[in-house]
Amino acid sequence: MTGSNPPTIGVEEEYFLVDPATRDVAPVGARVVARAAAAVGDLVAQEFASHQVEGRTPPCTGLDRLHDEIARVRAALVAAAREEGVRLCASGTPVVEAHGPLRAGEHPRYRAGLEQYRAMLDDFSVSALHVHVHLPDRELAVLTGNHLRPWLPLLVALSANSPYHRGHDTGYAGWRTVIRGRFPCLGPPPYAASLEDHRRLAVAVAETGAMLEPDMPFWDLRPHPRLPTLEVRCMDVSPVIADTVALAGLVRALVVSSAQRAAEGDPGPRVDAEVLRAACWRAARDGWPGSGPDAGAGGVEPVAEQARQAVRQARPLLDGYGDRPRVAAFFRRLAESGGGAHRQRSWAGTGGGLQGVVDRLVEATEHGGTGGDGGVSTP
Repeated sequence: MTGSNPPTIGVEEEYFLVDPATRDVAPVGARVVARAAAAVGDLVAQEFASHQVEGRTPPCTGLDRLHDEIARVRAALVAAAREEGVRLCASGTPVVEAHGPLRAGEHPRYRAGLEQYRAMLDDFSVSALHVHVHLPDRELAVLTGNHLRPWLPLLVALSANSPYHRGHDTGYAGWRTVIRGRFPCLGPPPYAASLEDHRRLAVAVAETGAMLEPDMPFWDLRPHPRLPTLEVRCMDVSPVIADTVALAGLVRALVVSSAQRAAEGDPGPRVDAEVLRAACWRAARDGWPGSGPDAGAGGVEPVAEQARQAVRQARPLLDGYGDRPRVAAFFRRLAESGGGAHRQRSWAGTGGGLQGVVDRLVEATEHGGTGGDGGVSTP
């Protein structure tokens, strides 16, 4: 897992389907997935809401391959969506008003969730970026998670792309995180001293009724229940493929550096769950280039300084894997044009209103965004 031999990495991206006339969400996910599957098979899937779809990549070693796989899967979904008369939109929350109650997909787990959480799911319409890093030793994955927990607020801030929700400016950069944070079984995971401790905590939460299945917790960081990966689930989806790839590269380097520390016997910082949730809330409110609590070291620091600390920890791996130019270019784009939430608000101010925001998001999603990968300056 060191030097020039990086573990494989994969991502899942969730997207909204929107009507090009109204810009409202369109509940045709099952039909879009059926069409796209003819091109890319099981790399596409339905999501919780019937107006959403998911794209997945196979495991990739290099970030160039990851970029190409995301583009390939997106292209299949874009084409399928157009054939159904809708468009693909990468935003953490729906921008314009969603009329009528949310229509959930047909998966039994979704139906069980509706029974369990009831009105809490009435507006549970959120689209995420999940990053998987190959880490088959589940005991080590849990201990690695203890080291990675303090970085979750930074990842929330860097990816925040949901300032609007159903026609309203929330005042937040990442409203998706706020929606998820109201659920007792979502958000940052608890500190766990071992895999058995992790399982015990999940069972205890499930016994209250707050979690559907203890074997499938939906915390922001988890050893995947079925895959040999550590999965990071706290980030908003981005329309810019280069940003997604850079974030995935940064996550991989942080996971590997954390795994090295855990393997050497370092138990990781015991960050209080309340402090970590508060830091994620602040990150969701302010995003980039705001400030927020440093959940590991304490105090409040600019997000840019926290990013420098993350890159400092990850730099030996980023250099060894050849990923630092992409990560550096991502931070340069943030410095020059702001994060996803800033871009959405800028688009709203150019005269098109929220419908114009949807149009720009769709355009960026369909074409992979406009950010290049030039530049090697580090944050």
